[in-house]
Amino acid sequence: MKFVTLVVSCLFCCHSFSYAQQPAYKDPKQPVAKRVADLLSRMTLEEKVAQLQTMHAGRPKLDDKLFNNTPKLDSLYKNGMGMINPAFDETMEVTIAARNRLQEYLRTKTRLGIPIIFIDEAHHGLVQRQVDVFPHGIGLSCSWDMNLLEKIYTHAAKQARVRGTSMVLAPVVDVCRDPRWGRTGETLGEDPYLCGMLGSAIVKGFQGSNNGVIAPDHVAATLKHFSGHGQSESGTNQAPANYSVRVIREAHMEPFRLCVKYANPAGIMASYNEIDGMPSHANKWLLKDVLRKEWSYNGIVVSDWFGIDQLWNKHYIAVDQKAAALKAFNAGVTTDLPYGVNYRHLGALVKENKISTKELDSAVAKILELKFRLGLFEQTQPIDLELAKQNAANTEGRQLALKIAEESMVLLKNAPFGTATGNLLPLKKDQYKKIAIVGPMAAVNFLGDYSGLPNKNVSLLEGIKNKAQGAEVLYAKGCRITVNGDSISQNNYQYIDTIIFPSKEENAQLIDEAVKTAQQADVAVVAIGENEQLSREAWGPNHFGDMADLRLQSQQEELVKAIVATGKPVVVYLMHGRPLAIPWVVQNVPAIVDGWFMGEEAGNAFANILFGDANPSGKLTITYPKSTGQVPVFYNHKPSARFFDYVAEEKKPLFPFGHGLSYTTYNYSKPRLIMPTTTATKKTGLASMPLTSIPEVYGTVEVDVTNTGSMKGDEIVQLYIRQKISSVTRPVKELKDFARITLEPGQTKTVTFTIDASKLAYWNAEMQYVVEDGIFECMVGRNSTDVQKVELKVGK
Repeated sequence: MKFVTLVVSCLFCCHSFSYAQQPAYKDPKQPVAKRVADLLSRMTLEEKVAQLQTMHAGRPKLDDKLFNNTPKLDSLYKNGMGMINPAFDETMEVTIAARNRLQEYLRTKTRLGIPIIFIDEAHHGLVQRQVDVFPHGIGLSCSWDMNLLEKIYTHAAKQARVRGTSMVLAPVVDVCRDPRWGRTGETLGEDPYLCGMLGSAIVKGFQGSNNGVIAPDHVAATLKHFSGHGQSESGTNQAPANYSVRVIREAHMEPFRLCVKYANPAGIMASYNEIDGMPSHANKWLLKDVLRKEWSYNGIVVSDWFGIDQLWNKHYIAVDQKAAALKAFNAGVTTDLPYGVNYRHLGALVKENKISTKELDSAVAKILELKFRLGLFEQTQPIDLELAKQNAANTEGRQLALKIAEESMVLLKNAPFGTATGNLLPLKKDQYKKIAIVGPMAAVNFLGDYSGLPNKNVSLLEGIKNKAQGAEVLYAKGCRITVNGDSISQNNYQYIDTIIFPSKEENAQLIDEAVKTAQQADVAVVAIGENEQLSREAWGPNHFGDMADLRLQSQQEELVKAIVATGKPVVVYLMHGRPLAIPWVVQNVPAIVDGWFMGEEAGNAFANILFGDANPSGKLTITYPKSTGQVPVFYNHKPSARFFDYVAEEKKPLFPFGHGLSYTTYNYSKPRLIMPTTTATKKTGLASMPLTSIPEVYGTVEVDVTNTGSMKGDEIVQLYIRQKISSVTRPVKELKDFARITLEPGQTKTVTFTIDASKLAYWNAEMQYVVEDGIFECMVGRNSTDVQKVELKVGK
């Protein structure tokens, strides 16, 4: 008995001694700062540099040739690695197996056992196979539904984390002011405030909180692209954004500031473009002075893919990779995507005393801190393939995809057909026994660029067939947009470079077939727009995506004209990634539904709206031009802009920002201003205001909104503000708040907007962020042009 007791005592002492000897960085009970400091103190120069590098998972391929080859792994990863980039085209099984092998190697075969961060794209759902794909950014933004966006990206986060992904390169919060840009569809629109607030909801969904804590089943979010990327010269990708500091701050940087303030993203990606001659990847003012010092941002800054390379091979401000690495590192870029080839020179730069050890440690500490915050050091179990499969088979994502698609589709126009007294939509099922759906977007549901591969992708044709039970549904292709386009969106935006347009003769034959189909029907739905070849990121000399002409391509307008000429009632459905210049269609077609790239449930959502089982409630987050020549046509322009009409064309856009119709009607009361009991005083220095402080309240604006129709509906109430006289010119109006409300027929709700300093402040003549005394017009309404005003006086 004594012998047993002695053995147990010895074992306990040995265990206690072992625990006591455990390095602090391996002890989850220690504060993160202490763990980071302990780990840094143990790292060699080579190990530190490795944490600032990345590897592209697609090169080498994720297969047994690499991950069962220890000598090969030693050659690549013996010093560890910061992150590994996505492998878009691998199966779930291959991806998870490879991730498990690599993480096991790093934990057990490297000196310090530092785990790696697996990165994925997740712009509108995880970009892998067997995932849920939601509407493209510009599409889902038309819902103006922050709560639903948070739920969607919570789902996307869990779908990513269960597969081992711990960081995503999303959301895109660029303000898009030029729809010629091929990445317009990735953005959340043209308004800084809306992009910032919707982006904050997305970040909160990804990370599971808005205080910087990343929940165990969530992922680190990365805002992109900082900054000015959405209004590039000539609307071409990666081109300069040479605007004043005031414009850059108030328009392009504002969404990022709001996201940092309200959601604490773990990462921010620098943009490709230059500002005033300085590329963002080398811009100290942007990445250090504003982001770090002014905004107190403490996360990591990642390069865009080959963004550091472009300093020496495109912008020509560095002679080679080593010089580019020095410029980017000194500017504040933490890590080098996608291959880390520039940052492999950091060790030499330290030895040459061009980068101090302290500066290197500071950057490495940010990567290590993120890994601790993600809990990677404690996640010693391999990724569970069966759990990932169960997650992929879960129907929750499809339900969310359907709801957001229904909320995001915008009813652009709804008028009577011919001499009818009521609007064409919704269609009455008993009235239309034969329904024709024609057009290049009818039988294939395009998802937009940066899309994963969903388990089920519902086309408009399939959705209408599902819904129109008892009616005969006829189909004709109508025309082709591109000859070499694929039905799989990922192939269109990523792998097919050269774009081949069909001949007019080929499309003429297809149009004739569509006309014959429409002639047999009681109503015709014409589905037109863009596939991903015409709306995608341009990234190479033979891989285009920007458009010089916003009109419909490939004889699509001729198709619409031919179907209208049949005399049948026509509904046009738009599937696309940017606003299109379609004045003839708007003038001659009674009903138009804007569906953008609407995700895996687009077909079912459109069918529900078409037949009135869902009431459209989406509102545009970007202005529609009448012609390409009107661009830029964003709503929040300066008073002197668009002062005159054009020769032979008016300045008025085709559809204004915030526009969207409903099957019911709403009445707005005159807005009321409620003043606070205390007198407001001039506020200054608001840009550096602590994140926890509460801006001073100047008043509240109330408006009563009544559903005066016969159908339940959601209305998006919008608040715009303008100072009448100011020290510098101000936009004619700016969105400063919004509310999405649900109203039963006959129901009235009072919407209250609080007017605080954040809604009134701007950069004055001395570039101070202040609220100036004066009279502010508070405008409330259903879109940016249909508003009622009430005036607020600040100061004497």
